[in-house]
Amino acid sequence: MAQDSGDFASDYQFWLQKLSVWEQASAREVQQDTCLYLSQFQEFLRQMYEVLKEMDSNTVMERFPTIGQLLAKICCNPLILAYDESQKILIWCLCCLINKVPQNSGESEPNFWIWGLLSHMLSAFRYDVKEVGLFTEILGYEPVDYYPSLLKNMVLSLVSELRESHLNGFNTQSRMTPKRMMSLSRVCVPLVTLPDFEPLVEALLTYHGHEPQEVLWPEFFEAVNEAFLLKKIVLPASSVVSLWLRHLPSLERATLHLFEKLLSRERWCLCLRRIECCIKDSLLPQAACHPAIFRIVDEMFRFALLETDGAPQVLAVLQVFTRCFVEALEKENKQPKFTFKTYFPYASPSLTAVLSQHPEAIPHGHRLQPLLYTSQLLREAVEEETPESHRSSFESWFLFVHFGGWVDMVMKQLLRSEPEPPTALLWLLAFYYSPRDESQQRAQTVVELRAVFNRLMILLRSDPLSAMDLQAEAGESPSTDPTAPVCGQLVRRLFLNFLLWAPEGHKIAEEAVTRMARTDAITHEIIGFLNQTLYRWDHLCVEAPRSEKLARALLKELQAQV
Repeated sequence: MAQDSGDFASDYQFWLQKLSVWEQASAREVQQDTCLYLSQFQEFLRQMYEVLKEMDSNTVMERFPTIGQLLAKICCNPLILAYDESQKILIWCLCCLINKVPQNSGESEPNFWIWGLLSHMLSAFRYDVKEVGLFTEILGYEPVDYYPSLLKNMVLSLVSELRESHLNGFNTQSRMTPKRMMSLSRVCVPLVTLPDFEPLVEALLTYHGHEPQEVLWPEFFEAVNEAFLLKKIVLPASSVVSLWLRHLPSLERATLHLFEKLLSRERWCLCLRRIECCIKDSLLPQAACHPAIFRIVDEMFRFALLETDGAPQVLAVLQVFTRCFVEALEKENKQPKFTFKTYFPYASPSLTAVLSQHPEAIPHGHRLQPLLYTSQLLREAVEEETPESHRSSFESWFLFVHFGGWVDMVMKQLLRSEPEPPTALLWLLAFYYSPRDESQQRAQTVVELRAVFNRLMILLRSDPLSAMDLQAEAGESPSTDPTAPVCGQLVRRLFLNFLLWAPEGHKIAEEAVTRMARTDAITHEIIGFLNQTLYRWDHLCVEAPRSEKLARALLKELQAQV
């Protein structure tokens, strides 16, 4: 300790009285007296910190019951705070008073008072304070230039100290102690949205010490995360990644925040290009290039799919997110750091390798073979009779639905398949839309889908093609259970693809879709399909002017109805 407690107690009483006198004096008298005593007061501040840091907050209040009064008087004296070293030492002193583990609201109350005092002390220099104005005038500075510089210089000083501490590594003599790190992060909680504090917030987030436990206060992470989500601060991607890696609740909150924004009905009616912008703006796809973050976000998508029983909205958002993630991964990993298997550890490596390819990059005449191979791999993974087969079935489906482009390719390939559609392609559709079916149920669905497809081909050759006949097929579930929604959705998807791609379908598309959209649920389903189709065409630069024009017209008409 810098000096014994008796000497410090005497100095403590002297400065408490001196600060009280300064409160009553005129501005010029305070200025003159402060200049006279400033060096002694700086030494007192340093001694006070040395004393306080050895005690817990309760002991401090018992030994020095007027400590709050003393510190408040210091915080209200702009001439003392004009010296940035005073500000920094005062921050450490205030942090010593924070109760680390408050047991009740009475013990928490002083903490809020301290945070408010810190916020007032640091933000005061952004405004024209009369006493500081007098002081800076004599020094030849304009207050408008001087006040922001004080805060800026203090922040830069702390940032520099953090960086030096980081570079010193295991040299504990030159490193910032965990206690000081914790105190500094506490101080920043009410200040994270102030623009001048952004460099300090970034430095704290990206500081990596060698302590076995986290050295920053959890509430600091929560405050930064909330400010980032509400667009009150702007942080570089590296700082956000560090935040989410160091504080799992913040990552979970960010993902839920994205879900809440995207899965409302109003947002869902927007085009997927806007949803893509929203996803990229969240920085989650970029952050997910780190496997640990990807696994957490992907797990939350898994729960969302299970809770909603595979709702089309959740599937579409997952597929847009996956596209953004793959794009970010390719952009970042010019030299790949992780294999795709790292991100999907529970799925078959062979299947992961196939699905991670871009289906649109495969030439039109060569798409059947990879689809048949994908179907074979999925079938082997799903239909093996082992204790793990149920889990393997879900994991394979969960991997498959990430990459919706493959399902689109199946639909298009079927419309080109004459006279008989390959069983493997029908199986892929049955599995995608009804993953919980047992092998026997899925085989029956494949048989019924084949019958629907054959009837569709007969309709295609009829002249003229009738929207009423098409409605009869689309409204007639091929399942033995006439209320089964999954198979009905599958048939509608097949017919909608037919309407968009077949020239014969263009003529009756508007009437056929109107007949098909007989309920609000089906209308929203068709809106979602058209949204996804236009989004993928946009990404793939598909040149189909007539089909695109038709899809946009149908989408506009249906959106006007909901």
